[in-house]
Amino acid sequence: MNDTQYLSKKFTFDNSYSRLPERFYERLSPTKVPVPKLIKLNEELALELGLDPEVLKTPIGVEILSGNCIPDGAEPLAMAYAGHQFGNWVPELGDGRALLLGELIGLDGIRRDIQLKGSGPTPFSRMGDGRAVLGPILREYIISEGMNGLGIPTARTLSAALTGEKIMREQLFPGAILTRVAQSHVRVGTFEYFAARKDIEGLGLLADYVIRRHFPDAGKSKNPYSALLYEVAVRQANLIAKWMLFGFIHGVMNTDNMQIAGETIDYGPCAFLDTYQPDMVFSSIDHMGRYAFGNQPKIAQWNLICLGQAMLPLISDDEDSAISQVKEAIGIFSTIYEEKWTSGIIAKLGFVNKIDGDIQIAQDLLHHMAENGADFTLTFRRLCGLSIKSSDSDHHVRDLFGDSKEFDEWIIRWRRRLLIEGLGDPDRKSAMETVNPAFIPRNHLVEEAIRDALNQDFGLFEKLLKVYKEPFKYQPEFKHFMKPPLAHQKVHQTFCGT
Repeated sequence: MNDTQYLSKKFTFDNSYSRLPERFYERLSPTKVPVPKLIKLNEELALELGLDPEVLKTPIGVEILSGNCIPDGAEPLAMAYAGHQFGNWVPELGDGRALLLGELIGLDGIRRDIQLKGSGPTPFSRMGDGRAVLGPILREYIISEGMNGLGIPTARTLSAALTGEKIMREQLFPGAILTRVAQSHVRVGTFEYFAARKDIEGLGLLADYVIRRHFPDAGKSKNPYSALLYEVAVRQANLIAKWMLFGFIHGVMNTDNMQIAGETIDYGPCAFLDTYQPDMVFSSIDHMGRYAFGNQPKIAQWNLICLGQAMLPLISDDEDSAISQVKEAIGIFSTIYEEKWTSGIIAKLGFVNKIDGDIQIAQDLLHHMAENGADFTLTFRRLCGLSIKSSDSDHHVRDLFGDSKEFDEWIIRWRRRLLIEGLGDPDRKSAMETVNPAFIPRNHLVEEAIRDALNQDFGLFEKLLKVYKEPFKYQPEFKHFMKPPLAHQKVHQTFCGT
């Protein structure tokens, strides 16, 4: 058996989405690339998918990961969807530079999509070239794997490869292609696509598909569609709470970028906070601050309202009843979000059991951080190492604040509260370090890794991937990656790459 036959056998595709009607997608093959070259293979993820990393690194494996060779069982297609982009309705979007190859069931029994990103133009490209360039591909690889290390639900990256082309953006950049793995690529915008066309049959087929694949318990409910909306809202609440607890900014929370299964997807101008600023925006295309860090919970709920509106015809023939059920289902978002964020922020402060006043202590700290330019990640991480009974090490945190007076007043309240818990310093420190990372994908490091890669140096890229596998663990050999950026290193804008 040669490598081609072996790989085709190992890619045991079972493609449920392609069994939906043809109006759900457009079938086409990836555009071939001239000289594919593997940059990085996620060997751990490959093994989870039941694939052989060593074979994937062979020339034929690289041909598959670059779209030049279609393995047996794959059924490449571009998915159709619509969306609200920055609040503006766009009736037809779809995969303009990506193709779903098919679905694999991993060794853990979970079905996952395998998608090529940057695989050439599709009928949904809207005059675009359908390609991707090296910088955004590496950004997605680093940040998506960093998110996975932090325990935030996310699409993963199986591989990144150069294509041997030069792609024009604001200048010529090396072309690249990414193999993305996600539990689903169905979006809020997918539902909006059929609702806008008054294709109630298609809307029902899509909802039934999502229930079967992702939310089988909803199918047992008296009203499966209302139950589906409820389950999606719960997953979104869990996801956004984690974004907020780790300082992640998605940057483009359009309805076509919000995945039904509750994973972070479509990494474009995303970033992590350095200094804590609720109104922080990095995205170069978010001119009005719609998707600022502090707006993310309410935007997620706005997106759920769009989903609920799309699903009204399925939920009930009686409009008033349908609207009532949608409101009830979506209403769970705020409840779950507050529960998850509250329990998360309390844990970050070392409090085990919530008591009155805890949230005020947390909010006051965040306020002082915002007023004094304190680093979000380092403030919480360094709090872990302070003593309950001694202030000798307080300068490690105090030094992060421009004006330390407010911090000095706050730390007294924090210590008084910790005394109620009764935990000793070692146990409290250990518990806090499990929820306060030492390392996050800092923007200046990601940008530096990209600049190096454009000069054919992938050393920093490799180091960051290694560090972000265990972000809660102190790794002394990489302690310089914990530091916030110096003034000249600060990243003020991030870009989509399209």
